[in-house]
Amino acid sequence: MASLKENRLEAYLIGGQARFYRLAYSYLQDREEALDAVQTAVCRALERRDSLRSEAALRTWFTRILVNACMDLLRQRRRVAFVPPEALDTGSYEDPLPADDALSSRVNALPPEVQTIIKLRFYEDLTLREISEVTGWNLNTVKSRLYAGLKKLRVSLEGEIA
Repeated sequence: MASLKENRLEAYLIGGQARFYRLAYSYLQDREEALDAVQTAVCRALERRDSLRSEAALRTWFTRILVNACMDLLRQRRRVAFVPPEALDTGSYEDPLPADDALSSRVNALPPEVQTIIKLRFYEDLTLREISEVTGWNLNTVKSRLYAGLKKLRVSLEGEIA
């Protein structure tokens, strides 16, 4: 018989699929890889459900698993040559972020640790404390990287407007 914790985990994983995909896509910028990352993260979460200490930490616990799955795919990407997107068949998922969006391309140009913080804060609406838990970084480090990244974005966007 499934425990209440397991039922809550399953409900969270089923209910958050679109949000998980959006986060994975923001890292990977590829529909198929984002779907793979979400699937990998869900499998890892189910395999490691005993490591979830508190139901209150479910969101940050799973987000950390998903971010790690995305980072694993990014590391693998460096070693693999990909087929151009034009040669791929389109799937049923739409790209959740506009490809020609000036802001998203500027965010993607930031250093990876700053990208992570900005995406978790503004795409996933995590608090700074939750971001600290997901990344394992000190809260003050998260704050300083966030504000430095936002300053770079502002300067970059102001340069475009001027």
